[in-house]
Amino acid sequence: MTRRRGAADPVAEFVPVFHPAGLDTALQWAVEAVRVGHWKPMRDLLAETGRHWGLRTSRSQVLGSAAAGTHVVRQWLEEEPGSVDALVMHARVNTELVLRAYRQGHGGIEDLAVQAREAALSANRTYPADPVPLVCLLALATTDPHQFIKAHQMPPPENEFLPTGPWRLLHALVERDAFNREGHHRMMQVLLRSRSGGHAAALDFAQWVWSRVPGESASALLVLPLHALAEHYRAKREQGLPDAGVGAMHWRTDTVRAYTDRALRCWFEYSGRVELSAVDLNHLAHALWAARKFGQAARVFQTIGPHATPAPWIHVANTAGDRYSATQEFARARGQCLSIAGGDAAPRAGPTRAARQTW
Repeated sequence: MTRRRGAADPVAEFVPVFHPAGLDTALQWAVEAVRVGHWKPMRDLLAETGRHWGLRTSRSQVLGSAAAGTHVVRQWLEEEPGSVDALVMHARVNTELVLRAYRQGHGGIEDLAVQAREAALSANRTYPADPVPLVCLLALATTDPHQFIKAHQMPPPENEFLPTGPWRLLHALVERDAFNREGHHRMMQVLLRSRSGGHAAALDFAQWVWSRVPGESASALLVLPLHALAEHYRAKREQGLPDAGVGAMHWRTDTVRAYTDRALRCWFEYSGRVELSAVDLNHLAHALWAARKFGQAARVFQTIGPHATPAPWIHVANTAGDRYSATQEFARARGQCLSIAGGDAAPRAGPTRAARQTW
């Protein structure tokens, strides 16, 4: 593509930004306040979010991660002991501490897990309409791959081909927030890592969920299969299975095309900017780029802006698992798509009134 002399090259000037709040600028401000020990912006943001359950779930997750290891939520509870949002954030922080200890391989996390479950159950009793405490319980289930806890051993309600898991928790969550993004992602992680599951189970679950999501919901769950496919691809690479040809064809099947087409039409086009998860956008952009749909991928990259996320790029980079290589892969894909699309990559239209009314 020929550029005007002196014109800025958006590809050459690109510098990725990794921020847990992604495109949610209001959340970015609250996170920075939490990091320096201020809890009131977090309180005000959750109050403003209200009963928008999807946004409440995503914002509380990011805030809980930022607050973990600090005394911010404890200070909030001391100042406002009757605050429902403070109790929910107490559950979030306790859950995050358990997840971190588990990921780092620390032994003896049972006491921490008991405290986190008690905090989630307490928040659940205080605000029984809120899906976040149930999301916390599903997150804690990912640390029980051997399913020692009875609630994590339930049979699936409909699909007999899916393994046992915390299905009653998921059912209770769906009754509160039918298309809760994080809750379904947590459930997929449970099935991926449990003694009765694996990558095939995670793929089956993602496809099952995808098939049940109505397009008019504008649900981020339409991207869930792309997450499962990225995890499956990572596992294949770790086992030394795919060569370059297999890797390319992994993303060029009719099934993947159906996933990306529907995610574009029914989620990307009709969700408000604040509701677009950066990691979902990155998975969609990658799948489109890998399928050589450069024009469509360019539109997603334009919406992403500088907000790269490690996954899925860290799974598909030349050096798998290396963050620098993942950043290079993101920049390469972005540059290729924007260069090929040129001025043909029309900006995203944004949600219509009808789409907004589905929330």
